[in-house]
Amino acid sequence: MARRQQHWRMRGVVAGVGVVCCLGFGAAGCARSDAVTHGAPAGDPVRVLREAAGALVEAGSSKARTSLEMATGGTRVTIRGEGVYDYRRGLGRLKVLLPPDPAGETVRLPITELLAPGALFMKNRGAGVPADKWVRVDTGTLSDGNLVTGGATDPFAAAEVLRGTRSATFVGRTEVAGAKVRHYRGTADLGKASLAASDANRGPLGAAAKGFATARVPFDVYLDDQGRIRKVRHRFSFVNGRQDEPVAVASTTLLYDFGAPADVRLPGEADIYAGRIAAG
Repeated sequence: MARRQQHWRMRGVVAGVGVVCCLGFGAAGCARSDAVTHGAPAGDPVRVLREAAGALVEAGSSKARTSLEMATGGTRVTIRGEGVYDYRRGLGRLKVLLPPDPAGETVRLPITELLAPGALFMKNRGAGVPADKWVRVDTGTLSDGNLVTGGATDPFAAAEVLRGTRSATFVGRTEVAGAKVRHYRGTADLGKASLAASDANRGPLGAAAKGFATARVPFDVYLDDQGRIRKVRHRFSFVNGRQDEPVAVASTTLLYDFGAPADVRLPGEADIYAGRIAAG
């Protein structure tokens, strides 16, 4: 009898580990681990993560916040963005905030970015470009597949990187911006991701697989109960051609307010700047 009582007491014990982390989004972007960690959910983590991008398409749209941190030569730079994304049309709009110049004397105007299949449109980007004109970049020609160049990782491209998940483990249950989520950690292969990606991201991710210092991308991702990505953090190793050592890049994407209106309209041909962009 005493042994049976001890058995039931042991079944009633729950161990919790509290860890608090925040990646630059303020209180809304903190992933709280003060909740009790339960057992791993059913399903192979690799398969679950490879399907996460599809859950975003089913959701239709969301608001997004981005953070791109680059460390090189002892200097750390953070670029932040905020906007909306339509996953079914593959269209997004972000307002990207650049940090001040190294001397801290020049305040840089926000860059408006429109994300579209195969293209990136930027306003307020590049010296000598008229204020009312857009600069268009073919993302298929970028060696990083527009995972870094625009100062923000395309939210759907960030999700489709997970289609190349090679290994993953379930870390625990926690919260992100008030939503209950499951935290996974793993490694993706950009080459494999490009083969499984949508038509719009197949070329850019394939270019990134060749252009980055390594095609393997470590990540942490947080999924809600519908399998939608609430937050994903990738760590890229990027060669920018200006220095010998690769640049360490950490890209964080926070998704929230699913179903929010995402009316993104691309500029017409007459609104696109066709001249030379001055250096700087």
